[in-house]
Amino acid sequence: MRETTNSKGLVKINLDPVNRIEGHMKIKVLVENGKVVDAYSCGHLFRGFEIILKGRDPRDAQHLTQRVCGVCPTAHAMASARCLDDAFGAVVPPNGRIIRNLIQGANYIQSHILHFYHLAALDYVRGPETAPFIPRTGDDYRLPDAVNDMAVQHYVQALAIRRRAHEMLAIFGAKMPHITTIMPGGVTEKVTPEKVNQFRAILQELTDFIDNVYVPDVFMIAEAYKDYFAIGQGCKNMLAFGVFPLDDDRDPNGQNMMIKRGAYTRGRFTGVDPKKLTEDVKHSWFKDETSGLHPAEGRTEPEPGKPDAYSWIKAPRYDGLPHEVGPLARMWVNKVPEVVNLGEKAFSVMGRHAARAIECKLIAHAMFAWLDQLKPGEPTHMPCSVPQEARGMGLWEAPRGALSHFIEIKDYRIQNYQIVSSTSWNGSPRDDRGQRGPIEEALVGTPVKDPENPIEVVRVVRSFDPCLACAAHLVEVASDRCHTIQVVT
Repeated sequence: MRETTNSKGLVKINLDPVNRIEGHMKIKVLVENGKVVDAYSCGHLFRGFEIILKGRDPRDAQHLTQRVCGVCPTAHAMASARCLDDAFGAVVPPNGRIIRNLIQGANYIQSHILHFYHLAALDYVRGPETAPFIPRTGDDYRLPDAVNDMAVQHYVQALAIRRRAHEMLAIFGAKMPHITTIMPGGVTEKVTPEKVNQFRAILQELTDFIDNVYVPDVFMIAEAYKDYFAIGQGCKNMLAFGVFPLDDDRDPNGQNMMIKRGAYTRGRFTGVDPKKLTEDVKHSWFKDETSGLHPAEGRTEPEPGKPDAYSWIKAPRYDGLPHEVGPLARMWVNKVPEVVNLGEKAFSVMGRHAARAIECKLIAHAMFAWLDQLKPGEPTHMPCSVPQEARGMGLWEAPRGALSHFIEIKDYRIQNYQIVSSTSWNGSPRDDRGQRGPIEEALVGTPVKDPENPIEVVRVVRSFDPCLACAAHLVEVASDRCHTIQVVT
């Protein structure tokens, strides 16, 4: 739904929903003299998994938290398993670590191809006059007809490629979505030469597509839309928790990973101190007394209808500042040459698309070496027990950005469980100090040629790959009544 109102030269535009993926994200922008002068990012559904988990057996967490999102269940399984590994004192054997990496890598490939072709490309590629290619926002399509037609063919081809990525993941993950094999202490799937060969054959197929179709398509569109290297700059603070551990040594700082942990804050590259994580809720529909807490001490106490609040998303902050997360943040803090050599242009709509494609290529090629390291017949899992009392933290990276899980166990049960998801970082509302979230900040200054068709706004938002699939509640809009639904399976 798109609404536009005009008052004394200030145009208000509401886009609801703005994302092509599940979840409900609303963007409101104020436009003056053809540019966005202010922006608001709103998440419209309450998640509440933290409440569902309270009092349950801790070993339920890596299964239940995957239901937070049908798009990123693998990342939630990994963050949760690492959180439980930490709380249980679990030791993951090398085969278990490598299989976890392969499962997560398969999900990265699928997710990055999904984002470019099926969630973002149609903002630049004109499809045929039929769903899902219509309706469109605006008419700014610049590709020559023959190139555009080829891109449409790749859109269709990418559907099959994504299915193959899911099939590859299922070799060690059993199924997708909501995999069953990742557990505290490793994975339950065994390594056999047949599985390794099957995985390698599909990985080669996917890598060929990434090298010869996906990456060239991204840079072809970037060439046609060069002006988008100067649009959507954002807060320019970057945060990554790190992903894909490369050895079995204890790694509290996340430096033994293929994509290392790091931050870029106020123009300086730094390490990450988890103690500097907080969540503000002044502009979120949660009780004010829960604001400013570290996520490990976080509380999920909703207050719908709170004055001055406009989102169900909390406002995560690192060192008191908003930070962008996702492929651009990961490639930037890891100083990947193809990204940092862009300089200021990296902080842009096209910078995010380029970083995502470059990361996908790096991960796909790295996975071949991980396959070579697997040892058939050796353990993939080490047994571990639930402690009577413990705390744990799992820092990880979903394809969309930094993801963290926190658990407190008491009397062998979950006393508190908190999740800070990727889109909470990028799509956050203002914090207690009035600082905009990264998407809100990236929208300020965006030129808007036609307020009735604000294609520039949606291109900025979708470059972050927002995903607000965080809710399991039903609301009757007409009466505002909430219903409890029992699902029998």
